[in-house]
Amino acid sequence: MDKISTCLWFDGKAEEAARFYTSIFPDSHIDSVDPAPADTPSGPEGSIITVNFTLGGRSFIGLNGGPEFKFTEAISLSIDCDDQAEVDRYWDALLADGGEPSVCGWLKDRFGLSWQVVPRQLIEMYASTDRAAAKRAMEAMLKMTKLDVAELERAFAGEAMPVG
Repeated sequence: MDKISTCLWFDGKAEEAARFYTSIFPDSHIDSVDPAPADTPSGPEGSIITVNFTLGGRSFIGLNGGPEFKFTEAISLSIDCDDQAEVDRYWDALLADGGEPSVCGWLKDRFGLSWQVVPRQLIEMYASTDRAAAKRAMEAMLKMTKLDVAELERAFAGEAMPVG
């Protein structure tokens, strides 16, 4: 376990969420599924209270905390994608079975957790010393739902966007 881990609060679905997430990302696995040693507000003794899991080499804790708190967009997990194929793969996997697309490469998975699916090329465009090109890329990104690397590259280069 890492010195600092992200704890995600679920309403009874921590194990289901951990299994879902670890099935999507490489270098991911369930580390432990822990029963509550006593009754808690979210369940009786023996019910699953925490699930420790690793995503992409980083540790997370899924807590079955009950219905009191919900995820918001104020926190999200950002995925650094190598190319459009990786953007597409993560986007489709995280939307499966009830996820909701948002804007600018954001989505909520079926558990309500927000994700940013971001091609590395966009980050490189933002960091460019050509500020006009960076601005064009950002303006193009702001019009997208799922990010499209080819369209971002065209905008960055100052090429007209295709009509239709």
